[in-house]
Amino acid sequence: MSRYIATRAIRGANALVTEAELMLNKALKEKGEDTPVSFPNTAYYLPTILGMTGKSVEKIGDLRPVMQQARNMLHLIPSESKWTPYLGETLDSGMATLLAAETIEAVRFVYGLQPEPMEGFKLAGGTSFTSPDANNKEGSNGHDAHLNGPIDDIQLRSWGIQLVDGRMPGFAAIVGCARSNAVAVKIVRELQRRNILCFLSGNVNGRSIIHQLREEGVELGYDTYTVPFGTDTISAIYALGFATRSALTFGGLKPGMSREILLYNKDRVFAFVLALGEVDDLKYAAAAGAINFGFPVIADTVIPEILPTGVTTYEHVVSMPFDTIEGKDELEKAERLVQKCIEVRGVKVKVSNVDVPVPYGSAFEGEVVRKADLRVEFGGKHSRCFEFLQMAKLDEVTDGKIEVIGPDFSNVPAQGSTDMGILVQVAGRTMQQDFEPVLERQIHYFVNGASGVQHVGQRDIAWIRISNMAADKGFSLESFGKILHARFHEDFGAIVDKVQVTIVTDPKLHTEWLEKARTAYDFRNKRLADLTDDKVDEFYSCTLCQSFAPNHVCVVSPERLGLCGAYNWLDCKASFNINPTGPNQPIKLGKLVDMKKGYWEGTNDYAKIGSHGVIQEVSMYSIMENPMTACGCFECIVMLIPEANGVMVVSREDTAMTPAGMTFSTLAGIAGGGLQTPGVMGVGKYYLISPKFISADGGFKRVVWMSSVLKDSMADELNHVCQREGDPDLLDKIADERKVSTVEDLLAWLEAHNHPAMAMEPMF
Repeated sequence: MSRYIATRAIRGANALVTEAELMLNKALKEKGEDTPVSFPNTAYYLPTILGMTGKSVEKIGDLRPVMQQARNMLHLIPSESKWTPYLGETLDSGMATLLAAETIEAVRFVYGLQPEPMEGFKLAGGTSFTSPDANNKEGSNGHDAHLNGPIDDIQLRSWGIQLVDGRMPGFAAIVGCARSNAVAVKIVRELQRRNILCFLSGNVNGRSIIHQLREEGVELGYDTYTVPFGTDTISAIYALGFATRSALTFGGLKPGMSREILLYNKDRVFAFVLALGEVDDLKYAAAAGAINFGFPVIADTVIPEILPTGVTTYEHVVSMPFDTIEGKDELEKAERLVQKCIEVRGVKVKVSNVDVPVPYGSAFEGEVVRKADLRVEFGGKHSRCFEFLQMAKLDEVTDGKIEVIGPDFSNVPAQGSTDMGILVQVAGRTMQQDFEPVLERQIHYFVNGASGVQHVGQRDIAWIRISNMAADKGFSLESFGKILHARFHEDFGAIVDKVQVTIVTDPKLHTEWLEKARTAYDFRNKRLADLTDDKVDEFYSCTLCQSFAPNHVCVVSPERLGLCGAYNWLDCKASFNINPTGPNQPIKLGKLVDMKKGYWEGTNDYAKIGSHGVIQEVSMYSIMENPMTACGCFECIVMLIPEANGVMVVSREDTAMTPAGMTFSTLAGIAGGGLQTPGVMGVGKYYLISPKFISADGGFKRVVWMSSVLKDSMADELNHVCQREGDPDLLDKIADERKVSTVEDLLAWLEAHNHPAMAMEPMF
């Protein structure tokens, strides 16, 4: 262990704890002990403090014992003449640094200083940085930008499925300022290309990598995996708060289980710190805090190194001076710096080799092409875009053939639109017709991976936008074919031997193929509608989320999709065919135990095995008796409202208060982590329209309250369910947050609207 690093880190920790104490005392004097304090949109209070100490900080006065604990963890600066075991003292001081940093940020929120304003910096096209509200895609024109501040719980869970299925292999906390703007962009692009989440903070002499990226027009925000926290080092605490909540949300761990939370992150959350530029005392102290989590620190300057001793999986501190990196230029050196970071942490990455003229990777899936940046669009209000994948015989498909039939978009006016059809023919010895819709849905993800291209919808309501940037770099209609050919081979090579893509813009042929596609869509709908639980002899497991929630297991049936909403029975069947030893395994149902509640010998046996003995039985159709567990990736939470004799359904996008007196974030702590809690269940939103939705407890008629985002976005599907249930007006009888937020108001609403749940038998 380096005495130099210990000295700098311990000195930095002492200084920050003292600063935090002064700020806290000032706030106590000016604001009072009972002034509320919290981070927005999280049920985990101040998450690092909650996880490490078990203390739920709700008001300023609650921070007194936190700072006392931080003070007690500090150590004296090492003597120059006497050896001491520096590592333990340094790690203690690092943890004190984290408690002090989160305290400072909490006090800043009280004074309205968080999230940090980013004056004078606007997004490309004159739009300010998106607000912490992840639903605000467009931002607001003419206002000073704000940095993100802490990640909200909704975004944590929306990233959850990407973290557990490997699309997002880990995250990088980048602190400081790169050698140049070009190097900053290259580092971030290399991480994005590998789908690694980037958290940005810190500065060197007042200049931050955030400034550098903004100046180069790099789009920052949740949608691009590149999140700016703040321009000082302290804001890096938000990255470690994210890591702490990962353990609490997905790992089933409880506040105060500090050792278990740190080990969970060491073993399951693949993250590292990249320190750019000069490393001062505070950065050394913050780095010591990160090492507690098992996250190594890589610096691009000359600093002492710390070799493995068991705290992290690999090295603790690695020095890779930028000038000594081999490479023909700065950009190649930046690329090798990123490669070293990945090597040190052991991040498992999968890079798609797609021959297109723009950056490509999952990090670009959420990019929005705004009107000001639009070159051309296909679909939307003014044109029709469809996509259709069909199976063909091996001798009917020419692998790699990409054909464009009709004009390209060179003659379409800027910001104009035109019709387009994407036809994909696949052939393979193990390909099945059941896999067609599964593969077709992947077109959305594959196309969205191209930077500067936005894809929304599917089938005959697809909507694709190409930005000026992408068009200027040479992105063409043929590029769609190159993407699909490469990705189908890469992701589905076990069942796909040949891929041929045809892009149709010719008006006559477009009309002909659109009708063929719609005929196929209708056939699939009817065939899938006939696929019910009682017509199959096996369900499927899904253990993807066990990488984060070790004791959770999904059981997926034809009438109950996975709680994340991303995997249905056909998806799991395809996954098993692609990878017979993968996360989706067939569960032979065996003897029926109880059809009403959904018990089979096979599902019960698997529940014991899959949960490592924690769960003994799982009911497929009940929320009140042995409901299915959840990890934290669920789209909705269904919860009993005893007074109303029914259930409420809360969407992940809904941040409002519910009649249960809790927001979605708070409820998620009850529903997630592999816990089996009668009356609470995480589900995929399309399970709501299944005939088997809590059918053992009365089905859809039990829904008395529902987030309006679900009622509005799924209106057609939900009205069909109401017709099926024999109550066409039922959706109007279900309350939402626009009218009802308390149990008292809910009961009055149900009585006034004659909701059927009021007359049904008691749920328990």
